[in-house]
Amino acid sequence: MRGVVRDNQTGYAGFGAGSAAAGQGAMWNQFGQQTDPYTQQAPPVSRQLTIDDVVTKTAMTLGVLTTTAIVAYFLSQSNPGIAGLLMGVGAIVGLVLVLVASFGRKQDNPAIVLAYAAFEGLFVGSISFVFADVMVSDASAGALIGQAVLGTFGVFFGMLLVYKVGAIRVTPRFTRMLFAGMIGVIVLMLGNLLIGLFNGGAGFGLRDGGPLAIIFSLVCIALAAFSFLLDFDAADRLIRAGAPSRAAWGVALGLTVTLVWLYIEILRLLSYFNSE
Repeated sequence: MRGVVRDNQTGYAGFGAGSAAAGQGAMWNQFGQQTDPYTQQAPPVSRQLTIDDVVTKTAMTLGVLTTTAIVAYFLSQSNPGIAGLLMGVGAIVGLVLVLVASFGRKQDNPAIVLAYAAFEGLFVGSISFVFADVMVSDASAGALIGQAVLGTFGVFFGMLLVYKVGAIRVTPRFTRMLFAGMIGVIVLMLGNLLIGLFNGGAGFGLRDGGPLAIIFSLVCIALAAFSFLLDFDAADRLIRAGAPSRAAWGVALGLTVTLVWLYIEILRLLSYFNSE
């Protein structure tokens, strides 16, 4: 019967103002698109994002990063001369991948996220060797790295609790202040690096282990800790908005970037206290 279509949601037949152009046997799917039941299928409905997706994708990303970090650490330990190369490659490629994901709107691309984790693992493993084995000579490298890892996840779960109880609300004003602080820190880091090229590496004294360096590391740790609140809020907003499950890769990327930053700053601070 011409003009009779089937409602995909109720399964009951209905009467519509069908036209001859619709053709016999045409149906309308839930997207309002006309399909041929014998030759076409309705476009698949993407599953919505859940907290389990975020946890799973973040665990996968951290798993890749941890594996490559362990490999890079032992490679650096067996051949200290390769540590600088691994650190440089990991840092540069990791930064490029983050920029591609951010500005190319490809945060939900699992290949880019996992590739970032792999290269960032090279950076984390090699710089862990430098801080724990080279800069510190009178302390156990394993103990120092273990303390940094425990401190990192301690801050992570602490900020998760702060977010859950609503002790600190993520407001536009809070976000602006946090971004301003991050920009200020980045500018100081770049300035310290540039000045260091001309005065023997001392720079402004932000990374020499002195009192100013300790204060600067504490500021960086605080900014990284508060950044977790933005990551948690972003995940909440995506879940409430019904974002597709692939969006979990973007959340995993953001959390991993923050975790790496926090870990490096905590490890650096511990190296200051344990160096001669």
